[in-house]
Amino acid sequence: MSDNQSTPAMKDLPIRIQASGKRPEFDSMGTVEVPADRYWGAQTQRSLIHFSIGDDRMPKEVYHAYGYVKKAAALVNASAGRLPEWKKLAIVRAAEETIAGELDEHFPLFVWQTGSGTQSNMNVNEVISNRASYLLGGTLGTQQPVAPNDDVNMGQSSNDSFPTAMHIASVQEVDDHLLPQARELAASIEAKAEEWAEVVKIGRTHLEDAVPLTVGQEWSGYAAQLRACIAEIEHGRHGLLELALGGTAVGTGLNAPKGFSRDVAAQIAELTGKPFVTAENKFMAQGSLDPMVRAHGALRGLAVALMKIANDMRWLASGPRTGLAELLLPQNEPGSSIMPGKVNPTQCEAIVMIAIQVLGNDSTVAFAGSQGNFELNAMRPVIIKNFLHSARILADGMQKFRTFSVNDTKLNKEKIAQYVNESLMLVTALSPVIGYQNAAHIAESALANDQTLKEAALASGHVDEKTFDSIVDPLSMVGQGPSGA
Repeated sequence: MSDNQSTPAMKDLPIRIQASGKRPEFDSMGTVEVPADRYWGAQTQRSLIHFSIGDDRMPKEVYHAYGYVKKAAALVNASAGRLPEWKKLAIVRAAEETIAGELDEHFPLFVWQTGSGTQSNMNVNEVISNRASYLLGGTLGTQQPVAPNDDVNMGQSSNDSFPTAMHIASVQEVDDHLLPQARELAASIEAKAEEWAEVVKIGRTHLEDAVPLTVGQEWSGYAAQLRACIAEIEHGRHGLLELALGGTAVGTGLNAPKGFSRDVAAQIAELTGKPFVTAENKFMAQGSLDPMVRAHGALRGLAVALMKIANDMRWLASGPRTGLAELLLPQNEPGSSIMPGKVNPTQCEAIVMIAIQVLGNDSTVAFAGSQGNFELNAMRPVIIKNFLHSARILADGMQKFRTFSVNDTKLNKEKIAQYVNESLMLVTALSPVIGYQNAAHIAESALANDQTLKEAALASGHVDEKTFDSIVDPLSMVGQGPSGA
């Protein structure tokens, strides 16, 4: 149907196609048979044939993000008079269904495909084209009245639209899931730090006894780690707000009208509610994936911090009778199929495994990011797959960790007090008074003779009982607040 014919009316048709068997679809290389009840076309089907590798599918979040790209492009193209209003309305309707996930079953492609993401871009173009044509009364497979390349992909290339979809999907995942969960976990840990601000415990360095601090101070360190990670993620997110769209094939903007990149970025910002802008340098935006690498580096930092916190918690909860046993973790489920009554620090273990996975993902993202050649980095699918995987498991893991471990963790105050009373490193407070060597000999004697620190100190003759009691006071040794002295 040509544009100068009567304008077709858009119908309110259900998404599901009532058809069976196969139908022919075509592209520049010829005709391909596709399932009759699917909206995709020839290039999608070719990809399914040539790249059915493993079980790793392109994340649906990429397609939802692509819905914003196609909707924004249609709005801008129509506003510029390049796309008829009736085509715009049909494309926008199909793009909105894509954004909402209503067309998810029509996006079946694997991660392991062309590194530019061209096949996924064409998957979107074909689905939106066929869906829009279907709504307008057209026949599926004819590319009429809405064509995938000429209409849905107007002013675009896979080389600029796929990294744009990557950035949109990543920002939405970070903003809507990861950062809220990180902030909630940090707040929960801060609440514990405040609750336990006055509980004195023995610190440990090199896995050996050290001088006292409070449990609150220890947990304030965990919270500060998370707050620093949140700041880094927020900083790394800024690079993802720059969009490559408008650079087309190699960054020059060939076949895109003047102002397209600026206008479409503004339209995407309005549609998503995120402050997206056009990338200042499209050659950098398309020849590299550096913003994705840097942003994932911030996720790696969060994984490192979470591993530290989870490992500390599971060690401090070890026992209940032959470990450190300072923490009492919630008992959520049986821990053994053979040992009755055993309960394990499973939420901590899950966080550690998540952190290990994210560190592995980061190596993949960094390596793939280094593989840009000339005007294109052709490792895009593996980067976005790993980025979204990391962000999602970190967010979900922190939510479960907070809900089922941190919030209901309690202190074994008797065990903590026992360790304080038995510690030999309290002798550190005597060092300024009697000298380092004398203090060291007292600690050595106490350990060798199975004495308390006070017994060994009095036996040394270097200090009397009154002086010992006035100096070796654990509470006076912890300083003030998180900063210590």
